[in-house]
Amino acid sequence: MSSPMTSRERVRSCLARKGYDRLPVQYSAVPPVHEQVRERLGIKDPNDVVAALGVDLRLIEPRHQGPAFRRFPDGSWEGLWGERWSATHNKDGVFQDVIYQPYAGVTDVAQLKDLREPSVDWCDVSRVLEDCRRNDAYALIAGHPGQMDFLNGIGRLRGQEQVLLDVATDEPVFLELVERMFRYFYAKTERVLEAARGRIDIVWCGDDLGTQCGPIIAPATFDRLFGDKYRAYFALAHRHGAKTAMHVCGAIRPFIPRLVELGLDILDVVQVSAAGMDLKQLRDDFGKDLAFCGTMCVQTVLPNGSPADVEAEVRLRQELFPDGGLILGPTNTIEIGTPVENILAMYRAAGSLHMRGAMP
Repeated sequence: MSSPMTSRERVRSCLARKGYDRLPVQYSAVPPVHEQVRERLGIKDPNDVVAALGVDLRLIEPRHQGPAFRRFPDGSWEGLWGERWSATHNKDGVFQDVIYQPYAGVTDVAQLKDLREPSVDWCDVSRVLEDCRRNDAYALIAGHPGQMDFLNGIGRLRGQEQVLLDVATDEPVFLELVERMFRYFYAKTERVLEAARGRIDIVWCGDDLGTQCGPIIAPATFDRLFGDKYRAYFALAHRHGAKTAMHVCGAIRPFIPRLVELGLDILDVVQVSAAGMDLKQLRDDFGKDLAFCGTMCVQTVLPNGSPADVEAEVRLRQELFPDGGLILGPTNTIEIGTPVENILAMYRAAGSLHMRGAMP
């Protein structure tokens, strides 16, 4: 299709495999890289970068109306579940890390009563419909990779090594935290979807199921612990007319057939440098039932290639997905050390780059 499309039309046509005027695109970068892109594009407001890059997706989030998150004298701050975050400064930029894990050392479910559990009533959805209408030209997202996120998210609260032990032993504390996390994110997403009145296009969630070489846990274990919860979450999205997307890092090919059965529509981020994640093979094997998001490697071509290398990778994706099935973007957050020219080359080759923040 050659006539210009709005971002929403482009993404919807992409997911329906009905063709498009260009590949739809997504974007994620750490703050120092985002600032470099802003400066290179000559944009004053950092919020205008996504428009300049031609990003086709916009997040719709409720406002927080619960207890204020505490800030501490050392500059750290409190998170949703009572964890404590810090920005560690080095010569390259600012990184966030958890420095206090409230659920670490908890060995009895009874101890959880004294720890924070967020309430869905902290989510103010009164302006969700207004936000949807203001962003009507874009494909609208509810959720993000940190929703559901049982292994990775609880690892931040309890310790990653402890979570792996919890999974191996069916630790009751871990299982209760899974229930609480599911209950909160399901209810939050349900409220957003109801408030949006059918305007949400994609419901996003995520978990880190793979390493560079293979799965972190067995697919059967994933299914036993989390399968029913993802089925319910995906069904919620489908009832409201939205597609489902899941951010899953690493070599996760063994999970893909089951994720499709559970109701997944879009696999994000497709870490093509991981074992078994060749993009053409994934398209051939799963492309009839599954769309993809990401695929531009933040470990290889984006930080270490040339702009010509980046452009060649984009052209390959245009050839592999001429009628749809791919939202182009990085395979995770673009990290410090990635040349800005390579980032711009990706969006320029995709045909989405608009200098000076031009709107689609």
